[in-house]
Amino acid sequence: MKKLDEIMELMTDEMADFKLAILKLRKLSGEIGQMSIPISTEALEKNLNAFLEKQEENDRLKDDMLRGIDQKLKNSRLMPNYMLLLFGIFGILMLSLLGYFKSSATKAEKEKFEMYQMMNSESELFENYLSKNPEIKNEYYQWLEANK
Repeated sequence: MKKLDEIMELMTDEMADFKLAILKLRKLSGEIGQMSIPISTEALEKNLNAFLEKQEENDRLKDDMLRGIDQKLKNSRLMPNYMLLLFGIFGILMLSLLGYFKSSATKAEKEKFEMYQMMNSESELFENYLSKNPEIKNEYYQWLEANK
């Protein structure tokens, strides 16, 4: 029985401590409920303005980068300058070679025509000579047959 009384005493002490703790918690929760944290609009505006300034600065940097890219795209070319220069030199070289070969061909054609005329005139002269001298003509034809 003695033990039971001791347990009962301990139990009542614990319950009293528990009741005090609950009262203390109620009091603190009431204070928290009544307590208000005033948010000043100045602090909000200050933070918002700082954020907006950073955002505007980032936007300006992005706009500058995009303008730079646009400018580079406007100034860019499909082929670089050295390629255009090489194609120009190649084209001029090809045209000059074409002109040279054309002039060479016309010169060769003129020479062939002159040779043809010369040969025709020589053969006409030869034929005229043979027609004027029929005895030489006969000897010439005999000589040709002998040499065959």
